[in-house]
Amino acid sequence: MGIWRYGRAAGPERAAILVTTECETRTGGSMGVDMGEPRGTHVPVLLERCLDLLGPALARPGAVHVDFTLGLGGHAEAVLERFPEAVLIGLDRDTEALAHSRHRLARFEERIHLVHAVYHELPRVLDELRIPAIDSGLFDLGVSSLQLDEADRGFAYAQDAPLDMRMDQSRGITAEEVVNTYEPGALVRILRQYGEEKFAPRVVSSIVRERAKARIVSTARLAELIKDAIPAAARRTGGNPAKRSFQALRIEVNAELDVLESAIPAALDALSPAGRLVVMSYQSLEDRIVKRALTARARSTGPIDLPVELPGTGPTLRLLTRGSELPSEAEVAENPRAASVKLRAVERIDELQSRANQQPGTGRERPRTAGRGGGQGRRRPGPSHEGEGEA
Repeated sequence: MGIWRYGRAAGPERAAILVTTECETRTGGSMGVDMGEPRGTHVPVLLERCLDLLGPALARPGAVHVDFTLGLGGHAEAVLERFPEAVLIGLDRDTEALAHSRHRLARFEERIHLVHAVYHELPRVLDELRIPAIDSGLFDLGVSSLQLDEADRGFAYAQDAPLDMRMDQSRGITAEEVVNTYEPGALVRILRQYGEEKFAPRVVSSIVRERAKARIVSTARLAELIKDAIPAAARRTGGNPAKRSFQALRIEVNAELDVLESAIPAALDALSPAGRLVVMSYQSLEDRIVKRALTARARSTGPIDLPVELPGTGPTLRLLTRGSELPSEAEVAENPRAASVKLRAVERIDELQSRANQQPGTGRERPRTAGRGGGQGRRRPGPSHEGEGEA
C-alpha cells in the first residue's frame, strides 16, 4: 500500500487529517479521509519497562526504532520524546489508527515514517525506505484501544455493531463472512484452536441453526447465540461467555497467528548487532509463538557433545527477561488492559565482538556441566544468569 503521508486540513471547529499514499502521490492521484478528532483512548502498556529495555539501543546516534503495532502512538510518542535523535518507523494495518498517530506525532514530522503495512512486511518497508537494519523494535500485540473502544469496528462482544473485526477495513474477509459461510467443521476448528473454546461444537451448532433461518450480521446477536449455547454452570465463571469465540474469529479474520509466525523472525533478522526487541503478547497462543522464536536463537545449534562452540553455531540472541515478565499490581490498577500482558525482550549478540573474543582457528569454549558418563557437554537448562533468563 506504500508509505502514508499526512497533511492537516483547516476547519472552523476541528482538525481533519488528509491521507495520501506515496504511490498515489507519484502518479498524481490522491485519496482523502476526514478522520476528525482521534477516537478511543490509549494508555501505553508497561511503558517505562519498555523504554528501559530498549534504551541502550535507542541511545545510539540516529537510532532506527520500529513500532510494529503503532496504534494510537503512545509508545512511539514516548520514544521520540525521550530519545531526540531516534528515527521512528511506525507500522499499522489500521488506516484510522495511522491517521490519528500522525496527528499525535506531528511535531516529530522530520523523524517519522508511518507505513500502512502488516508487521511481517518489514523487509519490504525497509527496502522502500533504504534502511539496511534497525536498532530496536516493539510489538504490542492484540487489539488496539481504538478498535476496542469503538463499537462500529465489531471487536467488542458487549456492544452491538456490524460483524466486521477487520483491523484493516480496506481489505479482507469480515467476521460476518466467516460466521455465515464457513463449513461447520472449519468453525469448530477455529473456535477450538484460536479461542480454546471447549464448547465449540455446541456454539457452532447454534450458529448453523440460526444462519439457516437468517444471516447473522451483528455482534449482539452472535454473542447471544454463544451465551445460549454454553451450559449455565460454565457461564458463571470466566467472564463473558462470548470472549473466547470472539477472540477466535478476530484471529481468523486478521490471520494474526500466521502473520506473527513470520513477523518475529523478520524483526530479528533486521536487528543490528546489540539491537533490542521487546514483544508484549496478551494470550497464550501469541506468547507461545514469540517464546519459540526467541529461545530458538538464544541457544546453540552445534552438536551437543562438542566441548567448544563451532563458528556459526552459537546463539545469536541474549534473553533480557527471565521468561515472560508480568505486570505489577500498580500497572494493572492504572491500566486494566495490562492485566494479561506477557513481556519478553532480547538483544542481538554482537557477532564481531564475539569473534574477537575467540582465539584464531578455534571455536568458543562452551559452558560445561558433568555429563551422565562423567564427561562434559553443553550446559543444560538451569538457573538464569543476571540479565538473562529461561523462556
